[in-house]
Amino acid sequence: MNRRQLWSTIIAVSLLACLASLAQAQPMGRNVSEMKLMAVPPLPTCATASVENGDPSKGPSIIFAKLTAGCSVPWHWHTPNEHLMMVSGSAKLETKDGKPLTLKSGAFAMMPSKHIHQFRCSTACSLYVYSDGSFDTHYVDAQGQELAADAALKAVKEKTVKQ
Repeated sequence: MNRRQLWSTIIAVSLLACLASLAQAQPMGRNVSEMKLMAVPPLPTCATASVENGDPSKGPSIIFAKLTAGCSVPWHWHTPNEHLMMVSGSAKLETKDGKPLTLKSGAFAMMPSKHIHQFRCSTACSLYVYSDGSFDTHYVDAQGQELAADAALKAVKEKTVKQ
């Protein structure tokens, strides 16, 4: 087989693989009223969430979250990049070494991997969280030292959800 035939074969096989994966993919969707929201450790009890796509413990995922007015997720960071898309309400997002952002319906924010930030809903809010890797939460104190979830949430008068 010459070089041209080899490349033609590689392209044909790749195209078939792409078409096969598209044929197996099924569209999916769900309205908020159909979502099963639940408390998720180590978030505070004032937050509920529903995984809409992927598996946050194994890789990329999309999570829908609802937080009550005043709900606060204190200083923390995540291993993957975190993308927030506000659906309703308003929230204050603060990052270390950055200026605070007020997020309202339709807003988007992105925190790079391991970037320390905190999030507080001014009014009841709902948002989608896209994570491009296994999702984790590492709470930290003002100096950036890691804290147990209970200690971090106690400082903002919240409690963590237990497993």
